[in-house]
Amino acid sequence: MSPDTVTAAPVTDTTKPGRAVTKARAARRRRVLIGSARVLLLVAVLGLWEVLARAAIIDPFNFSMPSKIWDQIWTWTTHGTALGSLGEQVWYTLYEALVGWIIGVIAGVVFGIALGRITFLADVLGPYIKVLNSIPRIVLAPIFVIWFGLGPASKVASAVVLVFFPVFFNAFQGAREVDRNLVANARILGASDRRVTLQVVIPSATSWIFTSLHVSFGFALIGAIVGEYIGATKGVGLLVAQSQGTFNAAGVYAAMVILAVVALLAEGLLTFAERRIFRWKPKDSDS
Repeated sequence: MSPDTVTAAPVTDTTKPGRAVTKARAARRRRVLIGSARVLLLVAVLGLWEVLARAAIIDPFNFSMPSKIWDQIWTWTTHGTALGSLGEQVWYTLYEALVGWIIGVIAGVVFGIALGRITFLADVLGPYIKVLNSIPRIVLAPIFVIWFGLGPASKVASAVVLVFFPVFFNAFQGAREVDRNLVANARILGASDRRVTLQVVIPSATSWIFTSLHVSFGFALIGAIVGEYIGATKGVGLLVAQSQGTFNAAGVYAAMVILAVVALLAEGLLTFAERRIFRWKPKDSDS
């Protein structure tokens, strides 16, 4: 090497790492801002409700107030309800909703994928499914109580019929929207109908199915609550019915708050599971 030769030092591109750090900080600031705004909005609404009720601008007997609702929840938690402990009532309702949700999801996915893959079956059963879907399913709850009694079976049945249809239609549409090139390539490679369904159609329809799961668990809770409201021996729905019967507005709102917390926890678990399953998907990022 001649003395005039100069060896260039390697240049490290710090643009991308620096940009990633900046974007991460911006994302954290945005999450904090959104979380703070949500908390402030909730506090403002509850505070305004409390002030209006205490000033008798709205009727505190009919609309209650946040402080009384909290007192009712605290009383149920520490001293139990007329039906037993609060945990027992919540678990009873959650059990009915979970069982109905699982059965409804499995049935909806199986029938949705089957009808999405088999055109003849879809043509035959399509009109019947549309007729059943047009029936207001809440009105079936009294029929289920007559059929299955006051036990959990009638509430599970109500949850199933509410969960089935949104899951079915999403699974059906997901099966129909599968990339035909993927199916054709799988067949060229010698895949049977069964393997195409299991290895191509179902994975492709998974995102459609998960979209319906977020909504369907709320429907399962509605089915369980409505069934309990009409006739039951225990459960949060029965707490609502008893509170209404005694004109206890705080009790009705307290039961609604408890159900909202349960639904939010379930939504959080579903979101976590979805992120774990679809972690291979690229996240949206700014260009």
